[in-house]
Amino acid sequence: MGEGAQGKQQRRWPRWVLWIALTLVVVLSGYVGYVAIRAAQPVTLPAPTGPYQVGRTIVEWTDSTRTDPLAPQPGKPRELSVWLWYPGVPAPGAQRAPYTPGAWAGLHLSGPARLGETGFTEVRGHSFADVPIATGRFPVVVLEPGMGLAAPQYTALAEDLASHGYLVAGVTPTYSANLTVLNGQTVSATEAGKPAATDAANEHAGQAQADGDRLVGVWADDARFAATEVTALSTSGRFAGHINAGAIVYAGHSFGGAAALEACRTDPQCAGAADLDGTQYGTVVHTGLAKPMMLIGSQNSCITGTCQPADAGEQAGQDSARTLLAASTGGAWCYQITGAEHFNFSDYGGYYLAAPIRSQVPLGPIDGTEALTIAGTYLAAFTDHVTQGRPEPLLTGPTPYPQVHVQHTG
Repeated sequence: MGEGAQGKQQRRWPRWVLWIALTLVVVLSGYVGYVAIRAAQPVTLPAPTGPYQVGRTIVEWTDSTRTDPLAPQPGKPRELSVWLWYPGVPAPGAQRAPYTPGAWAGLHLSGPARLGETGFTEVRGHSFADVPIATGRFPVVVLEPGMGLAAPQYTALAEDLASHGYLVAGVTPTYSANLTVLNGQTVSATEAGKPAATDAANEHAGQAQADGDRLVGVWADDARFAATEVTALSTSGRFAGHINAGAIVYAGHSFGGAAALEACRTDPQCAGAADLDGTQYGTVVHTGLAKPMMLIGSQNSCITGTCQPADAGEQAGQDSARTLLAASTGGAWCYQITGAEHFNFSDYGGYYLAAPIRSQVPLGPIDGTEALTIAGTYLAAFTDHVTQGRPEPLLTGPTPYPQVHVQHTG
């Protein structure tokens, strides 16, 4: 009797296992279906807040004065893809420019993970491709991305600046970006352009510090080269007579923010620099900046010199920021955005990301559109102040945003 009952019990187990497995398959299939539907739904980036509509064009420039130190083949000149956003005048009925045209679509996640990210054909920006520029002369903002990212992934910030009357040059750092497009072909990162040491827990220790100091010089040279090429556009073509070459602002996110500070240090035409959540590297950390700068950090970021360091890496980042601020003479505006994390300064804040993917991306609990709007508003106010010299209540008075913690003004 006992053995017979035990045999029946053993025969029942596979049915329970099958039932559980089928239940999991149904639940998982339902979730995958939900994710696929969400990822296929259009998302619209924050609307620009300035008075101008926005044009966009893409150019490729070669700096024949520099041998590219990041290229896998020695002796090549430095080549860059630069996206230009500007105050534009689209014709009635003009269609918005695609978010990532052609091979730029390769910026999207690949493999099974692609199903959990908004399709880039469904990302709606507010630019019009290759339309005429508006009447006027516009200052230049050079915008550099974070390590591994590319210019189009900062469309929200770029479009907002352009709508306020700026020609924005978004530089993708070749061989540091995970993907860039040159001559219609995709180009990947190299070890020299994106060294493994930059992912170390302490970004200011040993080889990571050396790599950061080396690379920030390359990126700063990229930014200055782009500024020179943009101002040269004022002599002929679509932009002739429309560029104010006497006022250049350098801005960037993450490592691009560090490069913005270093580029401003060496450019006499620099009106100011903005660093969005980027730990600082290079000579500028020790010499300081003689021009105005704005530092905006995510929650608990140490890039403004004010944080509670949790480890040696954060302590080193705080030390770099404090050294920079102490040595600088041009004035500094420092802010933190509560609820924001590192990628909230990029368009990632506007995408839909399935939970398993989002958990791997540094995005905070703040609404993604709201974070981009806040960052864009402060960036535009700072740029207006340093290029036009007009008072900006947002920079000098109390903040209208409860998420913003003001740490230092002017």
